[in-house]
Amino acid sequence: MTLSLDCLGIVVADIEKSVSFYELLGVARPTDMEGPHVESTLPNGLRLMWDSIELIREIDPTWEEPVGHRMGIGFHCGTPQGVDEAYAKVVAAGHVGKREPWDAFWGQRYAQVSDPDGNLVDLFAPLC
Repeated sequence: MTLSLDCLGIVVADIEKSVSFYELLGVARPTDMEGPHVESTLPNGLRLMWDSIELIREIDPTWEEPVGHRMGIGFHCGTPQGVDEAYAKVVAAGHVGKREPWDAFWGQRYAQVSDPDGNLVDLFAPLC
């Protein structure tokens, strides 16, 4: 048996708002935005999927919305300046900046923003 990570799904309250947020970080808008499930294939082949809360409750009637940090997702921004630029772009678009860019002790320029559903999104690049 061969396993490979193929997709990452995000349960969202508003698909349009969430897709627009991730577009700011370079994710292509799905070609089909109809329905309770949409997806976009990233350049590395991984699919990013958005599912409405209603769809998830239809699939799993016992599903309850999680509280707190739900998942980890990160975007490599290429350079330290890219981290600063991505953070500024997201915040200027009206989204929440969780932690402004800083030089982390592990050797990366790092920042965090929140997507429309409160999921933390890490922005990072090596300091070299």
